[in-house]
Amino acid sequence: MPSSCCSVLELRQYTLHPGQRDVLISLFERAFIESQEATGMHVIGQFRDEERPDRFVWLRGFRDMASRREALSAFYGGPVWKEHRNEANATMQDSDNVLLLRPIQGLAHPGTSRPPPGADARPGSRVEVTVCYLKAPADEALTACFEQHVRPVLTELGAPPQGLFQTEPAENTFPALPVRTGEHVFAWLTVFPDARRRAASTAWAEPLQPWLRAPLEHLTLAPTARSELR
Repeated sequence: MPSSCCSVLELRQYTLHPGQRDVLISLFERAFIESQEATGMHVIGQFRDEERPDRFVWLRGFRDMASRREALSAFYGGPVWKEHRNEANATMQDSDNVLLLRPIQGLAHPGTSRPPPGADARPGSRVEVTVCYLKAPADEALTACFEQHVRPVLTELGAPPQGLFQTEPAENTFPALPVRTGEHVFAWLTVFPDARRRAASTAWAEPLQPWLRAPLEHLTLAPTARSELR
């Protein structure tokens, strides 16, 4: 994901009706990847939440807030969404759990192409998103603490953080799609080569406690067959 694509990122967590996750993923990977990217956004990755069987998580990025408004208007006002929206919405209980983020350290381009339409082989890797809920906006001291205490541990496990993010405070430029507000978050994304390596991750959160207002949230995510981030 080139940095020009992702000065704004959405972390989207959908709670689905029981048994509907694979239905939505099949539709998404068939109809909603190339059609969204044609409007100027970047579909970064799609995932099954391993600890919540009815949770679908995905990431998309934008050049900036203005292009976000333009791209979302084009997609949700366009023919592909209109054709498939009823089928997609029928799988969902809730689609409003959305964090709007901006990079402290952006994602690097994966260097390989996304698997083509029809691909069905799932990678064995695991993506972990860790979300810190803060008392105040992220500051340089928090970032320094992360670099000193957290990054070395994850790097030693063979999974250095691939992206570091904080809340994007700008007003939502596409209010038809709600995002969470009134929160300060600091989040990072790590790719573990396999589930075993993910399970070996150790507790390193204690140095971050002075900044936190709530426990850390960990999302352990299995990339789908066509997820670019894997």
